Amino acid sequence: MKILLIGASGTIGQAVAQAFSGEHQVIKANFSGGDVKVDLGNSDSIQAMFAEVGQVDAVISTAGLASFAPLELLSDANYQLALQNKLMGQINLLRFGQAFVKEGGSITLTSGILSRQPMPGSAAISMANGALESFVKAAALELDNVRLNVVAPAFVKETMEMMGMDSRHGLSAADTAKAYVAAVTGTMHGETLDAPDYS
Repeated sequence: MKILLIGASGTIGQAVAQAFSGEHQVIKANFSGGDVKVDLGNSDSIQAMFAEVGQVDAVISTAGLASFAPLELLSDANYQLALQNKLMGQINLLRFGQAFVKEGGSITLTSGILSRQPMPGSAAISMANGALESFVKAAALELDNVRLNVVAPAFVKETMEMMGMDSRHGLSAADTAKAYVAAVTGTMHGETLDAPDYS
């Protein structure tokens, strides 16, 4: 398969690239570096990426920015970042990308466990994640040429360790990547795949 991976340089993205690289062609898209550049918060940039890459069998996004901060400190800009990048950026991957995905192919987006298991400081992220999961569920009802799913990662061990957190209850990036493999190679459509269920 020819797979376009957005966010390939991130912790999860690198693990997903590794999981597919043995048998498939992975085109790595990042904000900087990679095979092709893309700004997820810019719809023109997303359209230019697809025009450059052309037809693919699958699109995977492990990207999307959102702020983590106490509710009283979240600004308009913080909310706009979550809405424009994490949410609309990935919605636009479907809007502009479905024409470039071969019949029967798939698009897999990324939300996160904070949509259903929020914590203090996660309001903006939880908002974007929850909206994305609802979008996927609804949009899938109108798609018959491509499969659309969203993976909800738990806290990633490597990221937790980088932040000085206790990583015992985290999930490794490699185990998280298994949910993306399942989304691409499986038959599910309109589903939220909780990463721990596939580790």
